[in-house]
Amino acid sequence: MDLRKDSEWNRGYPGPTGPRTGAGVAPATLRGLHATMVRIRKFEEKVADLVSNNEIICPCHLYIGQEAVAAGVCAALQKQDWVFSTHRSHGHYIAKGGDIRSLLAEMYGRETGCSRGKGGSMHISSPEMGLPGSCAIVGGTIPLAVGTALSFTLQGKDAVAVSFFGDGATNEGVWYESLNFASLRRLPVIFVCENNLYSTHLSISDCLAETNISRKAEALGTPAVRVDGNNVIEVYEEATKAVEGARRGCGPALIECLTYRWRGHVGPNYDLDKGLRSKEELDHWMERCPIKAMERLLSARGLMSEPEMVATYEGIEREIDEALAYAKESPCPDEARLLADVFKC
Repeated sequence: MDLRKDSEWNRGYPGPTGPRTGAGVAPATLRGLHATMVRIRKFEEKVADLVSNNEIICPCHLYIGQEAVAAGVCAALQKQDWVFSTHRSHGHYIAKGGDIRSLLAEMYGRETGCSRGKGGSMHISSPEMGLPGSCAIVGGTIPLAVGTALSFTLQGKDAVAVSFFGDGATNEGVWYESLNFASLRRLPVIFVCENNLYSTHLSISDCLAETNISRKAEALGTPAVRVDGNNVIEVYEEATKAVEGARRGCGPALIECLTYRWRGHVGPNYDLDKGLRSKEELDHWMERCPIKAMERLLSARGLMSEPEMVATYEGIEREIDEALAYAKESPCPDEARLLADVFKC
């Protein structure tokens, strides 16, 4: 089955219980979800420009199009909860509350970067906000989240671990081992699969015999749900239920978020020249923009006026411009500290 042509994707999968309108969600939370998505989008667009102009030279995997997943999941978390990210990590960092000045400085390789200029785009961290680090190894942080959840349990902490990963990570044996152990020990860990149709440059239907990842999780004893990853309200509501269950000792859960990345696997381009996807496919998903969908809902419910939306964008754009100035003015790492923060076993 080619999911690029399958009706489930083309009609815009509405989720297991139909479209969500956020009727039971506080207006302030809805506005906050919108602001987080806009902050991620505008930040990533700025990074795309900087990469195109060779001002940022480290490899950057952009999150444009998938903003609803990070925003919805992280809004359901508390500061003491830990998030484990991937090579496509900027959205998770921002949604969890990370400082975008430090994030942009990291991409410039500066001392003030969140990883002190030594990690670049794919190895960012904000331990004080509950993001101990991201990793470029596919599936690499999944067992780390499970181990952290075990630690929380042994220490009696009221905290939850979250593992973000792409659909390609379900090809890794450690994914199955991690879900099995988490279910066996009823650990407080939430697995969030950002199913964006492609594993690097390979269609999911070309590498997975079973493309419904939630079914795989259920087979391993992990409660799972498949949601519209472009509907931030649906993601938030399902994440809230999963996190609350984990806190009560109900064990792990998996949320498979059906979404789509607009840009290429890495870099600012759209990959339309690689024979992987058509412009028609890309246009279809861009029409399902999670931010525009949220703005239509906020407007229809009278929760946000056009001037308020404009003010949100302008404020975030100023914040990003200030972060860019901060990054450019920050010093490069001191050569004398080259081996600082490096550990060996």
